[in-house]
Amino acid sequence: MPSVIVYGGRGALGAAAVSLFKQRSWRVISIDFSANPDADANVTVPPASAAQSLSEQGLHVIQGVESALGGSKTDAILCVAGGWQGGNAASNKFLDSADASIKQSVNSSLIAANIAAHHLRPNGLLAFTGAVPALDGGTPAMVGYGMAKAAVHHLVASLALPKSGVDSARVVAILPVTLDTPANRAAMPAADHSSWTPLSEVAEMLFRWSSGQTPCESGKLYKVITAEGATRFE
Repeated sequence: MPSVIVYGGRGALGAAAVSLFKQRSWRVISIDFSANPDADANVTVPPASAAQSLSEQGLHVIQGVESALGGSKTDAILCVAGGWQGGNAASNKFLDSADASIKQSVNSSLIAANIAAHHLRPNGLLAFTGAVPALDGGTPAMVGYGMAKAAVHHLVASLALPKSGVDSARVVAILPVTLDTPANRAAMPAADHSSWTPLSEVAEMLFRWSSGQTPCESGKLYKVITAEGATRFE
């Protein structure tokens, strides 16, 4: 049975991925602050209040993954952990929001890469989550978030090169604009939802890449564009 690790498996996109892969008869391991009951195995990350260092959290997660895998390799690792944080350099909580973005996006991505180096099958999929605004220019209203996502983009480029430690993997990132989640609908009820990307569309493409049904280019940052209800990855 093929298997997948979903880092952020309790979030909106992560839960959608867990559900879809389970429907397709994959074994699913979820990593998050709380367990996903739909997953076959869960690795629970200590809360931010535990004040673990990156190395401490990484060791905890990797030991949990090793136990869940039982000596086998996995076919795909999907790092969809993260969350939006706003704030410019003058914001009262600027450093707090920047710190949160780094922990949510960069730290989780680094740990996922470390897992892949030791537990991903050759030619397996290693997918991260970036952001379109961090591709070009600056992000003045969300400095920490943009910086963290730019770091994820750099990580993808680095890991796709020879001697990266995971150069036998297919390494990509998805860059959604706005995902159609309950939280986003509650925050922006008057927005044009036809340009928002359904979670099912992203989960489906991640599955198709993981299973090899649709080819992907290692090192590519895939923009996820939805217009008039149609979604494309480019």
